[in-house]
Amino acid sequence: MNPALGTLAELAARTGGRVVGDAAVAIERITAVDDADASTLTFAVDERYLRVALGSRAAAVLTDAALIDPGTTYPKPILAVESTRIALAALLAALEPERPRGPFVHPTAAVDPSAQVGAEVWIGPQVTIGARARIGDRTVLDAGVTIGADAVAGAECLFHPRAYLAHRCVAGDRVVLQAGAVIGSDGFGWAFLDGRLVKIPQIGIVTLGDDVEIGANTCIDRAQTGVTSVGEGTKIDNLCQIGHNSAIGKHCAIAAFAGLAGTTIIGDYVRVGGQTVFRGHIRIGDRATIGGGSHVWGDVEEGATVTGRPVQNHRDEVRLQAYIRRLPKLYARVDALEKED
Repeated sequence: MNPALGTLAELAARTGGRVVGDAAVAIERITAVDDADASTLTFAVDERYLRVALGSRAAAVLTDAALIDPGTTYPKPILAVESTRIALAALLAALEPERPRGPFVHPTAAVDPSAQVGAEVWIGPQVTIGARARIGDRTVLDAGVTIGADAVAGAECLFHPRAYLAHRCVAGDRVVLQAGAVIGSDGFGWAFLDGRLVKIPQIGIVTLGDDVEIGANTCIDRAQTGVTSVGEGTKIDNLCQIGHNSAIGKHCAIAAFAGLAGTTIIGDYVRVGGQTVFRGHIRIGDRATIGGGSHVWGDVEEGATVTGRPVQNHRDEVRLQAYIRRLPKLYARVDALEKED
């Protein structure tokens, strides 16, 4: 719907929300509050952001219905929904550029004659598809993508420029590889022999479940033997490293700069903050939360929330940091007492 996205009433119908105020207000764009103007819908996920949004130049505000007081009159219209984030995802999805639609093979692409390419696949410039590889229906391979020999990409995948799915590795349906992602690089395996490092061949594979998304320039190492796996629905951010023989469960979220040493086992629904590192050969229980910047040297129990270097219960870590900030004053007091003696 151009130039406008629609009225607030129409956006409410799309999101299952309700309008508080003038439902006829026309919305042209959706923006963060700093970029808002009289044609935009902005959004607020908590009370503090809601106050800022209501004082902004935006035409209207998208927010959680739980934050709205029925007896209050607001300075601008509000689109109240059950979940701001879910509604925002639905509205922004309508603004995404459409994927290319096949069948299409760019003349510069190199597709091995033995490869199996499904229906309506779009193959961009400089794409390479190796021998006996299989590409599912309606998958898009953007410029410079490489699919190795005997690799499998499922249906409706989207591989951004220069993504690499190495030989024999498997990506399920609707997998997204952002630009430069490497799936199936050699695991880091070496042994000392006569004072020299000798490479241990890495002969395993990587498997990605359905609906997995891997961020730009993230690397997932193939197993030494067996499988490095990422479960259904898991999302891994940019610039992460997943070591060989690691296993990540389903519907996990791992933020940027996280690093897993080999054979790190992560359960389902685990959340990992950015810059977190894992020692390897450890287990993280289902639904655990690991705070950003943490160092994980041992197992983490199911459902635990941990932070720190090394990690511990989050409350204990907060208490420790409070004690550490008080150390200079404590030291000064002890030093003064010793001088009095």
